[in-house]
Amino acid sequence: MSRQISELEAVLRQLIQEHTRLLSHATTYGTAMQAFDLRGMDDAGREQEASRLRITMLEQRRRAIVQQIGKAMGISGELTIARVAGMNPEHAMILLELRKQLKEVVEQVAARTKISGKVAGAVLGHLNTVVRLLAGAVERAGLYTKNGVPQVSGRIGGMEAVG
Repeated sequence: MSRQISELEAVLRQLIQEHTRLLSHATTYGTAMQAFDLRGMDDAGREQEASRLRITMLEQRRRAIVQQIGKAMGISGELTIARVAGMNPEHAMILLELRKQLKEVVEQVAARTKISGKVAGAVLGHLNTVVRLLAGAVERAGLYTKNGVPQVSGRIGGMEAVG
């Protein structure tokens, strides 16, 4: 049992490190967005995705360890870190501290990505407006004079009146 608790502690430490790394990449991504640095955004985005994959893998490993602990103790159902800590008083302080640190980093990541999402949404909104304006201008394309002024026809033909 002690070996599984030690494994759980190690996985929690790795999760904290990986979430801290993800927070760093999210911060870099936000800075690149503000500077409109496309290469920086692309690089930070790739790094974020790699961190997310590692977090998913570590989370699956954490769940498997917790299930093993639950089976060893004869407990069925959802087993939380707090519950595992309560059943193992000698490791309780460490497990609860790691859980607290992980929650704090996850909240920071959530806040950072929420801000980046809002900025990205605003940029996309502006881009959508520009595309609509361009599409409207292209829709009404016509002939232009030498001076760049649109040339308006003197009369409207039958086909133009129907369209």
